[in-house]
Amino acid sequence: MRRIHPSKVQGVTVIQLNHIPLDHLKVSPLNMRHSRRKPKVDDILPSIRQRGIIQPLLVKPNGKPDHYDIYAGRRRFFAMKAIAKEGDSNPVLPCLVLDKNDDADAVEASILENTARVEPDEMEQFEAFKKLADKGRSVAEIADTFGVTELMVKRRLALANLLPAIRKAYAAEEIDGRTITALTMATKSQQEEWLALFQSEDDYAPCGHQLKAWLCGGEHITADKALFAIDDYPGEILADLFGQNGAFADIGLFWEHQNAAIAALAQGYTDKGWADCIVLDRGRYFDRWNHIKTPKKEGGKVFIEVRGSGEVTAHEGYLSDQEVRRRERAAAKGDGEAKPVKPEMTGPMTDYIDLHRHAAARATLLGHPGVALRLAVAHMIVGSRLWRIEAEPQSTRKEATRESVAVSRAEAAFAKERAELAELLSLDADTGTIVRNNGDDWRLASIFARLLLLDDGTVLRILTFAMAESLEAGTATVEALGEAIPIDMAGYWTPDEAFFTLLRDKQIVNAMLGEIAGQQVADANVSATAKVQKGIIGDVLAGEGNRTPNADWRPRWAAFPPGCYRDEAGCAPAANHRRIADLFAEAED
Repeated sequence: MRRIHPSKVQGVTVIQLNHIPLDHLKVSPLNMRHSRRKPKVDDILPSIRQRGIIQPLLVKPNGKPDHYDIYAGRRRFFAMKAIAKEGDSNPVLPCLVLDKNDDADAVEASILENTARVEPDEMEQFEAFKKLADKGRSVAEIADTFGVTELMVKRRLALANLLPAIRKAYAAEEIDGRTITALTMATKSQQEEWLALFQSEDDYAPCGHQLKAWLCGGEHITADKALFAIDDYPGEILADLFGQNGAFADIGLFWEHQNAAIAALAQGYTDKGWADCIVLDRGRYFDRWNHIKTPKKEGGKVFIEVRGSGEVTAHEGYLSDQEVRRRERAAAKGDGEAKPVKPEMTGPMTDYIDLHRHAAARATLLGHPGVALRLAVAHMIVGSRLWRIEAEPQSTRKEATRESVAVSRAEAAFAKERAELAELLSLDADTGTIVRNNGDDWRLASIFARLLLLDDGTVLRILTFAMAESLEAGTATVEALGEAIPIDMAGYWTPDEAFFTLLRDKQIVNAMLGEIAGQQVADANVSATAKVQKGIIGDVLAGEGNRTPNADWRPRWAAFPPGCYRDEAGCAPAANHRRIADLFAEAED
């Protein structure tokens, strides 16, 4: 005998390697295939006769002195027994002795070795997995040990719900897989009742699909047939323990919920523009051979077929052959399309209903300012017959001015916000505006519906942008806005080439030079050309040459509030601001 230090073999703790006599070994009750019939060893006998046992058995002391239980190596053990019987001998077998305190590891070793040789059937897996579970192994640990899914482990352990007699019959292949799956749905009393039928020589025991129907009281509808959300279903669902589709215990309650879902499905097709959606009587098949495929745009209809099993199938885009022939006859007579269905409401009746619904709607709206806010924003974006709001085009005859505004920091910030809001509202950002003013009431309703899903802060953000985009340029409104909120021109605009090109009054240029560079510099260049003085202003703005930089300077005209260099009457921003300031003062008084 050669001792070795404790180590791991297939994840199991081994304390020593022994050569143990054959008659001191027996298969452990915990061995995965202990209860099975004697294994076939014809395939390994020749090799063992010639070379002996090369791979040691996994064993553990069984309490009897020098005697051991086999946890892995059952087929090698029986092969050696056959060889020993031929020669009437008692050979010794190489064995790895396991830690005597860890049955779970022993079971694990048994299963690992056996699954590496012959794939165990479901009952063998159940028995082995259950032994490990009884020893404290979790489902996740068992799954990880054997490289299978946790669902597979749960399905095998589900067999524990069955009566021992049923499991025995299944192990003997007297019961098929579909039947055993259905039986995991059954209560103990139902299992006993079914087992009595199964063991009876005169009675018939339902199997497979029929067994599921038998357990559900005669009608069997599985949960996968439901169009409605199972989580919201108040009734009982009989789920088998293999994790497969359960069945509805109350068929009447199922159809109550299923019919409501079918009605919603049919309405959805109508809302999508199909000419009609017809729900066939339950159990009636859609006779496709009597119908002709017709697309939606040509008046095709949808037929919803409902099976007794609960299955629902929608057949999209069909017309009956009779209706198609009727249309063809009308076309042949020159009548064009078939006559439309007579409307159920006359024009005057439609006006009557529309006006009364409008009156009720706007009276109700008075009590919902949050909804009114969102509806107003939708009107600002889309417009209507009574609303006309347009985006400010920022038009000018000067191309240089248009380019200067387009590349400014202010427009860059505005364009970024426009792109983000266009994505939020599912609008095409390439059109260049959020405010569209196309007056399409269906588009307005779509925008309104989307706004109702947004919080107040987001809606106000969209409203603010729509207001900014439709703010008219060159008006007293801009001056009023500057009076209401601080506007930092230096943060958004710097005098550029286009500005200096338009700046031609030499007296004003000199005044600006005095502001940015000091009166001494202005006086020193009073006789220089306007071009030279504008060049000095540009140098000071950029901090070039030996000039002291003054990057925050902006001309008085651009400031909020604006100023002028000569007479206020000749400076539109300053004149407008004076009037606006007076209005704000009066409002405060």
